[in-house]
Amino acid sequence: MCRQGEIDIIAKDMDEYVFIEVKTRSSACYGRPSEAVNSFKKKHILKCTKYYMYLNKLENEFIRFDVIEVYLFNHKYKINHLKQIDIN
Repeated sequence: MCRQGEIDIIAKDMDEYVFIEVKTRSSACYGRPSEAVNSFKKKHILKCTKYYMYLNKLENEFIRFDVIEVYLFNHKYKINHLKQIDIN
């Protein structure tokens, strides 16, 4: 967590650090969960990622940005993992 926001999940997948945004929807009225990761949110994710990488001396590591969509309907859930989203 930093002043610009937070990263929901930070993981490591082989040689990549993965920064993951998790979005949940219980209705399709507002679109897909990943659509909530707009340009404003992406800027915050990127700033937090840069800060995390700087603090942990990881500037030369490979990174990836993912979104995990969680759909909640009738007490059931479905998860969709979108890998390598465009953050720019």
